[in-house]
Amino acid sequence: MATIVLFHHVQGLTPGVQAMAAELRAAGHTVHAIDLYAGKLPKDFEAGMRMANKLTEDKIQERVEKLFSKLPEELVYIGTSWGAALAQQCAQQRQGAVAAVLLESFVDLDAEWSFGPWPHNVPVQIHGMDEDPFFAKEGDLESAQNFVKGEGKDIAQLFTYPGNKHLFTDSSLRSHDPAARALVMERMIKFLEPYV
Repeated sequence: MATIVLFHHVQGLTPGVQAMAAELRAAGHTVHAIDLYAGKLPKDFEAGMRMANKLTEDKIQERVEKLFSKLPEELVYIGTSWGAALAQQCAQQRQGAVAAVLLESFVDLDAEWSFGPWPHNVPVQIHGMDEDPFFAKEGDLESAQNFVKGEGKDIAQLFTYPGNKHLFTDSSLRSHDPAARALVMERMIKFLEPYV
């Protein structure tokens, strides 16, 4: 059984994010869905971006560390979009990282503000739509492709899905793509099977 920390996207800990946590629990894992917005749910993506931008790095770290103080060191990190960047940072920088799943985001390891090298013993799955204006059009997809072909070739998997929706994995939003999300969940759960 893996202990998972699940980071939400900019629209908060929505019913869709909570549904993902429930599916992972049903697959045999312990899931801690961290709420960085203290219960607030922005009405749309733009409002969510404004709320995320108001959160200082110190405030995020304070809320994250409060959760981590109660958890074992060995953790799987999963996040969507903005939350995927937080999950990626944890996977790359925290001791005890077991694995990571990054949904709809990937931070270039060679970027000036990157999180450093990827740990050679932390397998990772990356998922996103091939025409997503954020994931595909702002460089995340290309960076993920380079990572999977290069230093991540033995530990990384990249899956793309046809479409141009962002936050397609959240079943409670209008951007939800049921077929693509189902495939993401199937692949994610299979990826995590060794940790059950």
